[in-house]
Amino acid sequence: MNLRQRGSYWERAAESFLLARGLKTLKRNVQAGNGEIDLVMLDGDTLVFAEVRYRKSDRHGSGAESVTLQKQQRIIRAARLYLQYHDPQQVRPCRFDVISIGRSEDRTEFDWIRNAFET
Repeated sequence: MNLRQRGSYWERAAESFLLARGLKTLKRNVQAGNGEIDLVMLDGDTLVFAEVRYRKSDRHGSGAESVTLQKQQRIIRAARLYLQYHDPQQVRPCRFDVISIGRSEDRTEFDWIRNAFET
């Protein structure tokens, strides 16, 4: 698998993980400005912008630790653009989640961090 295919695979795995917990998918891989939002989902009335990060090992930190301030700012800008075009009334609450995926022995582990960062 190349890097793009691997990223797509883990984004789909994260989406399945969230769907099983009651979220509903609105959009995948939203390009806006110079940023991208991996998943746009609904959790009840809350619009969720989810960043998916996979790490084969935690040798260089977890996936969540790789969401730097610069990456957060890009996601926030992309979310603002998304809202302008898809939800101009902006009446729903929004949040930014990170789904950090890692391997532990022979298992895949999902760490869902709700409200991982704020605007």
